[in-house]
Amino acid sequence: MSNALEITDATFEEEVLNSDIPVMIDFWAEWCAPCKMIAPAIDEIAKEYEGKIKVGKVDVDNNPTISMKYQIRSIPSLLVFKGGNVATQLVGAVPKPQIKSMVESVLS
Repeated sequence: MSNALEITDATFEEEVLNSDIPVMIDFWAEWCAPCKMIAPAIDEIAKEYEGKIKVGKVDVDNNPTISMKYQIRSIPSLLVFKGGNVATQLVGAVPKPQIKSMVESVLS
């Protein structure tokens, strides 16, 4: 069971844009091998930063509206939203310390 929320086109505004705390979104797809490689790290970060940052996953195949709005061209793409805007992002299968460092930069 994942610690990350499943975010959809329908829930994006409420869960992400209107969130009181920063939100990291993992844009992914079922067929994406690099997405599966970083999934455990995303899950661990969701648990480690519970209450400080919300972690969500957007399946790009099922949620084309959000993916197009944020110009997601390659996955995995990690975007961190703060106050409804993209604060920072990472593209590709990056190691967990790099993801944590991105999260920390938004929290500090």
